Amino acid sequence: MTSTVTEPGPRIPPGLSPRRRAKRARAIQYTALTVIAVVIVSMANWKLIADAFFRVDLAWEMIPELFTVGLANTLIYTVTGYALGFVLGLGLAIMRLSTVRVNRVIASTYIELFRGMPALLVFLLLAFGVPVAFPGFVMPFDTYGTVALGLGLVSAAYLAETFRAGIQAVPKGQVEAARSLGMSHAQATRTIVLPQAVRIVIPPLTNELILLFKDSSLVYVIGVSSATRELAKYGSDMSTLHGNPTPLVVAGLTYLLITIPLSFVVRRLERKQGEAR
Repeated sequence: MTSTVTEPGPRIPPGLSPRRRAKRARAIQYTALTVIAVVIVSMANWKLIADAFFRVDLAWEMIPELFTVGLANTLIYTVTGYALGFVLGLGLAIMRLSTVRVNRVIASTYIELFRGMPALLVFLLLAFGVPVAFPGFVMPFDTYGTVALGLGLVSAAYLAETFRAGIQAVPKGQVEAARSLGMSHAQATRTIVLPQAVRIVIPPLTNELILLFKDSSLVYVIGVSSATRELAKYGSDMSTLHGNPTPLVVAGLTYLLITIPLSFVVRRLERKQGEAR
């Protein structure tokens, strides 16, 4: 019995591994981005850019009012608006999860209304609509009260949904265990559910603080005095005064001094929560 020997065919070189393909793709992307950046940098007129957006003399002229007026007012508006939104949003979240239908309807209506309404429109209604509807009414703390109320009403709608998600993330067994020990539903919610819910949603709460900090730039629509200007309004006024956009750039960089560290804090908190799970 004869056996046939099969001749080996030509060897086909193996293809690139997935890791090598990924490295090659990244190298191509980095090279393309580098080429684009070099082209843009070489084509730009840096002298005109510096004269238009980075005049050091104008930047120095903004100090110290940039911080003592613009940044200080921005922080006041943000903190007061956030505090109001925090309290109101927590109450709305509890109402949204209530077994009483009227509470759920009120909370749902408020949340949908203020989440769908632009913050700019809320400020306009507070500044010009309220005096027409209620003649003689004076907002407490004048501009500061109006801004805090406007920011608080808008942020409460978003914070309510954040709190609701945090409350629903707490295991129901903990509430049942608390009830079996004789706690009322309100006591269990206040002492067990809410502390855990707030801890769970700290990263999105911080994100909302960042958004509110930037939304404070909408204050200009209600008309502010030189003493109540926030960063964006102060930069805009200085830019108009000097006919140069450098003050706006400086104001934008000042926003970044606050938002970038807060964003870093959010990432750290999210990472820690991920590790805890």
